[in-house]
Amino acid sequence: MKKSLFAASLAALALGTVFAAPASAADVSACLITKTDTNPFFVKMKEGATAKAAELGVTLKSYAGKIDGDSESQVAAIETCIADGAKGILLTASDTKGIVPAVQKARDAGLLVIALDTPLEPIDAADQTFATDNLLAGELIGKWAAATLGDAAKDAKIAFLNLTPSQPSVDVLRNQGFMKGFGIDVKDINKIGDEDDARIVGHDVTNGNEEGGRTAMENLLQKDPTINVVHTINEPAAAGAYEALKAVGREKDVLIVSVDGGCPGVQNVADGVIGATSQQYPLLMASMGIEAIKKFADTGEKPAATEGKNFFDTGVALVTDKPAAGVESIDTKTGKDKCWG
Repeated sequence: MKKSLFAASLAALALGTVFAAPASAADVSACLITKTDTNPFFVKMKEGATAKAAELGVTLKSYAGKIDGDSESQVAAIETCIADGAKGILLTASDTKGIVPAVQKARDAGLLVIALDTPLEPIDAADQTFATDNLLAGELIGKWAAATLGDAAKDAKIAFLNLTPSQPSVDVLRNQGFMKGFGIDVKDINKIGDEDDARIVGHDVTNGNEEGGRTAMENLLQKDPTINVVHTINEPAAAGAYEALKAVGREKDVLIVSVDGGCPGVQNVADGVIGATSQQYPLLMASMGIEAIKKFADTGEKPAATEGKNFFDTGVALVTDKPAAGVESIDTKTGKDKCWG
């Protein structure tokens, strides 16, 4: 049964490289399951997990969905990890609710499951979450945008370029954080779309990639061509939004803010494509996740949350070359030195 399960699962998922550990530690194995294997954010995450696994002598197998939102491949990967006898799984879930039964199956089988970056719903469906404080990340860029616009903020026309309908948790946190920072009444902070602020033009989805960002921006410009502030779920979406704005000659009079802080994104801040971005540290998330799985395998101890929070906070910093009063930030030179480390 395990053999047939393994074969079926393997056929259904996008399989990355298998990194072999020294024979003396071959009984400690781990899985990294990301949303895709092409987004630079997840590439850096894989880099961190791979390096730490090699350092600690852990066998690492890496899996990914075909696109952002591909939960079926992630479920198949979890099944494979269970059948393979892995000690733990690091997971960035595409469907934070739908994947919970598969996660519970893994935990019931004795695996440690750590959510990276994206909390499950409910958050305690995983043993722990290693993540950016995404609400704070959104709040930082919201405060910066409001301070940068000054009095003009009260008449802003804001477009929100989200991820996917099936991936609400990060969208909610970053969107609501931005609104809070910008001075918008968020109503229910756990929900997108119940706000009644006239400055909100609308929301569209991007799948977290450049093509999606371009299409979403085009759609919202059709709704209101006077948009002058754009909040994007990540920097690839921001790059696509910029191209759509450039196509209609509006790239210089629209303020784009984002979250990620990857090296390409920080360069886009330096080049003026993005005004400011909140920098995350996925390499750290993944490397610490491997450390936690190794410790769990050796001692049975599970990682604790940051004091006062329901997850382990891996940090965030606002990156911009146009600092705003009252908003702590780092410049792009520092951001490039730190990007995704």
